[in-house]
Amino acid sequence: MMKAEELEGWAHEISRPEARAELERLLADERFRATERSRSILRYITNQQFAGCADGVKAYSIAIDVLGRQSSFDPSLDPIVRIELSRLRSSLSQYYEAFAEEGGVTVQLPRGRYIAVFTRSTGDLPHTGDGEHSAPPSAVAAEQAPSMVVLGAPARSAPTWLLATLAMVIVAAVAGGVAVFASRPVTTGKPTVAVTLTAVDEGLREEASVTRDMLLTALTQFQTLTVSQTHRNKRPLAAVLRPAKSNAYAIDMKYYGDGDDRSIWWQIVDTATGDLLKSGLERVDTSGKAPTAVRDELVAQLARRFAATRGVINNIEAHDAAEDSLGNACVLRAEYELDDGRAAGVARTINCLERTIAANRYDADATAALAMLLAGQAEAADESTMARALELANRAVHLAPLSDSAYVALMLAQFYGGRIDAALAAGNRALALSPNNPDVAAKLGLVLFSLGYFDAGVSLARDAQRSVDVVPRDAVLVLALDAYRQKDWSEASLLAEQVTDRTFLINALRVAALGQLGSNEAGQGLAELRKLTPEFETTFRQKMTQQRYQSALSASIEDGLVKAGARFKIEGLATAF
Repeated sequence: MMKAEELEGWAHEISRPEARAELERLLADERFRATERSRSILRYITNQQFAGCADGVKAYSIAIDVLGRQSSFDPSLDPIVRIELSRLRSSLSQYYEAFAEEGGVTVQLPRGRYIAVFTRSTGDLPHTGDGEHSAPPSAVAAEQAPSMVVLGAPARSAPTWLLATLAMVIVAAVAGGVAVFASRPVTTGKPTVAVTLTAVDEGLREEASVTRDMLLTALTQFQTLTVSQTHRNKRPLAAVLRPAKSNAYAIDMKYYGDGDDRSIWWQIVDTATGDLLKSGLERVDTSGKAPTAVRDELVAQLARRFAATRGVINNIEAHDAAEDSLGNACVLRAEYELDDGRAAGVARTINCLERTIAANRYDADATAALAMLLAGQAEAADESTMARALELANRAVHLAPLSDSAYVALMLAQFYGGRIDAALAAGNRALALSPNNPDVAAKLGLVLFSLGYFDAGVSLARDAQRSVDVVPRDAVLVLALDAYRQKDWSEASLLAEQVTDRTFLINALRVAALGQLGSNEAGQGLAELRKLTPEFETTFRQKMTQQRYQSALSASIEDGLVKAGARFKIEGLATAF
């Protein structure tokens, strides 16, 4: 039988081979979300300990040997090491929270020292002899106390009072950890949907089956939903281990045929509560249309209704998400702000996306959304911001090469960066990946229109209007600009009023249309525009150039603003029109 003191010594002993094995396993695990720099730092610290450096390494050594800083590095002036270690600690904490195995070895980096601590929360005792003999009290203490080793320090037996104290500290730490964990923001995932479509008439069964298959394809192309073939409670354990908070919905549909009509009744049910959230009916007239065209039309209507950014399910998700939620909730907020043109919440949403990406650098949706928000600030953004937008967009494409939002982000970053041909190629790729997505059509339409491809831009804007509850902002903007270009001032004014945001261009377009009409409201509109953008009479042409609008269109809007009473200044000199 093993003596009590031997058991106590074993409880605190993690062998060097075990520590090395855990390090290599951790670094090879794709689920360990750490940057290459963080991985290099972890390997450097542990290798130094394996080599006998029991007191840990210095910030200076990490900066010089791992981060490539010059020999003049001063940790009191440059916090890079502290920042990188904080990120590494966060990555380790998140990984072991999700994937630590009971009795397994874990790696920790305590604050205040650059040293690795290998711990084991519960250790399986070695065989102690005849099973008839009960283990001594010290063996029980060894089972309950977490084991730990700082590599390079000799393993020593600890007195019982120290073990008891350590146990109390650990209980307090666990309790504190639970409280901290409970207060952490919820990370939300994409909603999961299960789709059923049944034919009311047996003769329409094959039509319904083909339509359902096409709809499933269209929904997956949107990349805004997770399409499931099974109910959530039937998913395998691996799929639900520490998931992001994700809501589940059932989309139940019935397929009807009446003469030349084909219609699909649908309802959306929250599978957690059983609540019926919304229902509707999509109808298509089949006269003069091929069966494939009928199915395409039905599928487009349904896919947009369910999966578009302003579709039924994402509206529910955006409305119900807590304000401090990370993950998909941030992505939806970003999409809504891009669509509304609002600047008030952009800084907060950027911070939300940054935190989401810091927690999971493989989140392609958050990466693309952040790229789009940064690119959308082209008017005020500096070169470094636009460079980061392009870097993020390229990364999003690398992470998710079939994502339409990743290619839209790349299109916008390249467009505002002046890489026009590359931007058009990215936009066309996004449209090919998700031809039913009205947001893709609207954004590509605005890019094309800005570049002078008016007919193509208007065609995409009109397509983005079909079968949606809320028409994308960029589609309405294109139609308003085209009406102004066609000198239909009344229509331009009416459409500009319908755009949800009140950014500079929308206000300028509305005032210019009123000015062309000679409306008494033009003066009041001009006063509001000056209040919103006091310097616009000096910077108007620069703003329009930054947005890549054609000079003829810009000049026409400028003419309307002059008729409303604006006095433009060019190169510091006032000019009268």
